[in-house]
Amino acid sequence: MKHKENGLLYGPEDKVSYFQSGLLGLQHVLAMDVYVPPLIIAGLLSMTLDQKTGFLQVAFLACGIGTILQTKFFMKLPVSQGPSFVPIGAVAGVYAAYGAANGGMGTVLGSLAIGALLLIVLGVSGIYQKIINKLVPALVGGTIITCVGLSLLPSALNDNIFKATGNINQNIEIAAVTGAVMLLAITIGLRFPQFQKLFRVSSIVIALIVGTIFASSMGRVDWSVVANADWLSLPKFTALHYGFHFSLPAILTFVVIYMVLTTETTGTWFAMSAVVGEKISKKQWNRGIIGEGISCLVAAFLGTTPMTGYSTNAGVVSITGVASKRVFVSAGIWFIILGFFGKLSAFLSAVPAPVIGGIFSIICVIIMLNGLNVIRDLKIDESTTYILGIPIVLTMAVILLPDKVTQATPQMVQYLLGSPITVGAISAIILNLVMGHQDTEETVEDPKANVAEAK
Repeated sequence: MKHKENGLLYGPEDKVSYFQSGLLGLQHVLAMDVYVPPLIIAGLLSMTLDQKTGFLQVAFLACGIGTILQTKFFMKLPVSQGPSFVPIGAVAGVYAAYGAANGGMGTVLGSLAIGALLLIVLGVSGIYQKIINKLVPALVGGTIITCVGLSLLPSALNDNIFKATGNINQNIEIAAVTGAVMLLAITIGLRFPQFQKLFRVSSIVIALIVGTIFASSMGRVDWSVVANADWLSLPKFTALHYGFHFSLPAILTFVVIYMVLTTETTGTWFAMSAVVGEKISKKQWNRGIIGEGISCLVAAFLGTTPMTGYSTNAGVVSITGVASKRVFVSAGIWFIILGFFGKLSAFLSAVPAPVIGGIFSIICVIIMLNGLNVIRDLKIDESTTYILGIPIVLTMAVILLPDKVTQATPQMVQYLLGSPITVGAISAIILNLVMGHQDTEETVEDPKANVAEAK
């Protein structure tokens, strides 16, 4: 039942059984690692255990609501929303500057709400699509997708394997076993078509289960976290608790943050569009940014940080061959369930980082190759090589930039340097404007021709 044009087993509009979509939706949730940014922020804000639990719960709820809104009603592509790493420094800074525990969070949430409203206005006015159509032809879009994959890879390897807590040799062993199991499952699915639904489609779940069992045999899984968690608990510490406070400097800070997040989300949409081989229409661009704004507004009211499109899911779709929107709606439902059921949230957080790293690193490479695939049929000349190459260099430079250099820059520049994807995207756009041929007919809106032969 393979789709000839894009190599997918299930396209975005294909119906998957409710049981299978539920399983595959959980697979996306497990691969996204969305609990990390909230836990980092909770630590920086010195939250109590009760506050930290509540902060994680509302983050899950915002992920679920945002994912369903975007997939079903606005962007109408199989995309998932999740908390970004970009706002972490800004949230901590504004929180501390405006009273910390005595009103700081209210100022953060008020600023986030105003920024979200500006995103909605950007989409309603139709300006966003015009910007994309003018500034992002296929070459720039493919470059951005490539930079997305590259920017995530160091995090997959360093944060989840090499620099994760625990013995580094054990970390490498766990990651290697997990990655090998996933590749074995994919290979079985590809070699034996009758087993595709079982092995290729469920390859990430299989790898997560085996990797977690292997890690548990080494004593690397803290099951007491799951045992001590409540079965059911209602979200606490929402905007009803903190309130909304407004400050112009704080609002301007988060307007910059939203600009960075929008660039990241644009890269994610390009990546998913390339994987599924379907063009993004003008209306979709505008609806997508409206959905992004509403997702972030919901997150602000729930008392958590902004939501952004997660590029991880494009890699998951490419690996499993399943792009059904029903699966992504199921992922949204899982997130909402996690927002209320403490045991499930605790289990998710108990999955060892090296298990995630073993899977995540492969997903990053797949995303990067999808970006290169978008530009494979374009005419390559000397200027094109620079437009593609320099953003890749800058993306890696930002990733490897020493912290002391970053900390010596102005705060606004630090926000920019906190997002290698944004640096890569902005540099690709500027280089194309200066060195490119300005051929706006060949845009990323229709990547189908470039990805048809990818699989």
